[in-house]
Amino acid sequence: MTEVSFSFPFKRSYKKRVKGRKELEAKFWEKVELFIHDPFNKNLRTHKLSGRLKDLWSFHVEYDVRVVFYFADEARVVFVDIGKHDEVY
Repeated sequence: MTEVSFSFPFKRSYKKRVKGRKELEAKFWEKVELFIHDPFNKNLRTHKLSGRLKDLWSFHVEYDVRVVFYFADEARVVFVDIGKHDEVY
């Protein structure tokens, strides 16, 4: 099982872009549950980023909403940002 923590910038982005949107909030927490059990679950479409974000990874919450994160160690990840493709990349 993977331990997830939320960075301050992630919390700010979540509050601004997700909180209060009930459907999106529900999808986010559903995806987090999948992620905790298997960060590479095919439904998450987890992928490594490139360019200036080359040390980060991303997974899909829904069609155009992504969570950006990094592996702190083998069992722990830190969520860095959430939002639409153009907002987080």
